[in-house]
Amino acid sequence: MQETFRRVAQRTSSIVGHANSFLAATLLIVGWLITGPIFHYSDTWQLVINTTTTIVTFLMVFLIQNTQNRDSHAIHLKLDELIRAQAGARNKLLALEELSDADMAILQQEFERLRDEKAG
Repeated sequence: MQETFRRVAQRTSSIVGHANSFLAATLLIVGWLITGPIFHYSDTWQLVINTTTTIVTFLMVFLIQNTQNRDSHAIHLKLDELIRAQAGARNKLLALEELSDADMAILQQEFERLRDEKAG
């Protein structure tokens, strides 16, 4: 199930992220607008677009989140490999995402201090 969802999410993200998908969605909206006078701008006519966009948005949230989580995880793994392979690197940075917010703030201050020393 997990693997199937991953493949569907990746494929859907690839498709909907394409310029042609934006064009298709725009044409769909234009088509809906054109039908307004035909249906006398009825409540049902409005309900169709509202329901459709709500459902699509709801489903896309899960697909986008899955894709972002996967991409973020892959980037973390790549960075971990680079840190691990670098002779002078601090290996404690390998699990940086596991640190508390306070520990990350301390590390941020340390990096800012190092940056200021290099610049000054």
